[in-house]
Amino acid sequence: MKFLCIAYEAEETFTSMPAEEWEALREETLAYVDSLQKSGQLVLTNALQSARKASMVRVRKGEVLITDGPFAETREQIGGFFLIEAKDKDEAIRIASKWPGARFGNIEVRPVEEALRTEGRY
Repeated sequence: MKFLCIAYEAEETFTSMPAEEWEALREETLAYVDSLQKSGQLVLTNALQSARKASMVRVRKGEVLITDGPFAETREQIGGFFLIEAKDKDEAIRIASKWPGARFGNIEVRPVEEALRTEGRY
């Protein structure tokens, strides 16, 4: 079963981090990514650029509406994601809890819907 793990982070936590602390966290993260790849549990992972570089796109009454930056003012924003294979939600949570960035933010663990449902979206 696939789970999308979404990392919520406060950007200032990382921008204010001393270079040596960042490098240690980066290396720890890359090592964890490597171990998940070797175990076959990691499908894909990527960090995201700053939410300040984002655009929100909505279509209302046929009109395309674009908002620059994060849609809502929040302290944390999505900093990245990792898509994993796990036997169940408990295993997915265990994997997410070992992600080094979880010490600095939050990881949302959500089951992936393999196909769009016929009876309704949710």
